Amino acid sequence: MATENKQTRHRIMEVAAELLAASTSGQISTREVCDAAGVRPPTLYHHFGDKDGLLQAVVTDGFERYLARKRSLGTTGDLAQDFRRGWDMHVEFGVTNAALYHVMYGQPGRGRMTPAAEAAHADLVAMMRELDDAGRLRLPAEVAAGVVEAAAVGVTFQLIRTGGVADDPVCVLVRDTVAGAVIGPARTYTASPTTPPLQQAAARLSAELPHGPIGALRASETALLHEWLAELAD
Repeated sequence: MATENKQTRHRIMEVAAELLAASTSGQISTREVCDAAGVRPPTLYHHFGDKDGLLQAVVTDGFERYLARKRSLGTTGDLAQDFRRGWDMHVEFGVTNAALYHVMYGQPGRGRMTPAAEAAHADLVAMMRELDDAGRLRLPAEVAAGVVEAAAVGVTFQLIRTGGVADDPVCVLVRDTVAGAVIGPARTYTASPTTPPLQQAAARLSAELPHGPIGALRASETALLHEWLAELAD
């Protein structure tokens, strides 16, 4: 009985996803789902409670498939290249599954209520922190993740609206613009990155700087200046 219930639940979700994919509005009715799945409404309500519960289950499944696909990309060893591959995969997933993507990202509240959705966001933040650890992130990790997600979702909906494809020049331009705003160049060091006079000057300036706020600089800029001077003086 448990296996049969699991199969029935899975069939209803599959049918709902197929109907969503065929829907131009991203809307479906429980009657449509029941008729297509060959079940009575009480069966759907037993498994999902109501239509919102069904759509939430479809969203969860969508994010889980999205995560599995993204994580299967692996890593190239180049963080900037990994970023571009992840962006391209996100957009391709969206334009290929337009109605599902609309439910995942276009309906307020629904796409942020599932553990799988939160895991997808956490993966993006983790990538930003890797860039930060490598000294290549221009923004705080959470802010950078928000910028990337907003831009990727926005361009994906634009392509869905216009019938564009994932490698559309607009998408590539937005991707590379966002990458340039968020990711800095890789650092390259020589055998002797600073000369002794420069090290001494950095040490003297660091010693002269007050440990509290500096009027002409924001607190974050002051902290960054101290960090840079310490690195030069080392």
